[in-house]
Amino acid sequence: MSEQTALHIERADAVATVWLARPQVRNAFNDVMVAELTACFEQLATDAHVRVIILAARGPAFCAGADLAWMQRMSRFSEAENLADARALARMLHTLYTCPKPVIARVHGDAYAGGLGLVAASDVAVAADAARFCLSEVKLGLIAATIAPYVVRAMGERQARRYVLSAEVFDASAAQRIGLVHSAVAPEALDAEVSRIAQAFLAASPAAIASAKSLLREIAQRPIDEALIELTATRIAQARASADGQEGIAAFLEKRQPGWV
Repeated sequence: MSEQTALHIERADAVATVWLARPQVRNAFNDVMVAELTACFEQLATDAHVRVIILAARGPAFCAGADLAWMQRMSRFSEAENLADARALARMLHTLYTCPKPVIARVHGDAYAGGLGLVAASDVAVAADAARFCLSEVKLGLIAATIAPYVVRAMGERQARRYVLSAEVFDASAAQRIGLVHSAVAPEALDAEVSRIAQAFLAASPAAIASAKSLLREIAQRPIDEALIELTATRIAQARASADGQEGIAAFLEKRQPGWV
């Protein structure tokens, strides 16, 4: 993987941990971090040795959103330059969201604005109970636009209306209650909970996980009509005939571990 300046990448067996590494600015985004996150997730998506990705951060905060110096530069950009910049951010979030590997957000500290977007775009989010969350954009005269599709999918439109429009700060307990995070745990239990979930993913078929992620994205928000019923029937039939499907059933019947474990 190419040299990173805003990220640190660690590997342990089949698990890759992507560390946001700008603690001096509370891991706030700038154009460099956005580009590096995009490239990183594109590369990990095709790395056959990686089966689970953990998104974590150095320093006291998970991610404070956009870097103020970067925002100041953007304020002097032309409309075309601002659009190109926003598209890069939107692409980064989509790359994370569509990654075929399961992504676990390890939220040890505050996640604001775009940082909350990273949490929402991940498959699973585990937060330390002292972490705080905020969709702060409207306080700056901005809107939570590029992260909105992931925020709405994570917490639902009703909750998103409250927190996007009010810019209230809420804690990990509330984040769990509204569906933004799956678990809120004591700081000393954070790594154990993340590891437990990672091990659950490692016990599953990588091909089946990738297929299931794709299916869930495809059916979300769609009406349950004949077309959707036919789609789901086709997808399970394909899974049954696949190499991993055949191996999984055989391993179950033979009372042994499947080959991917």
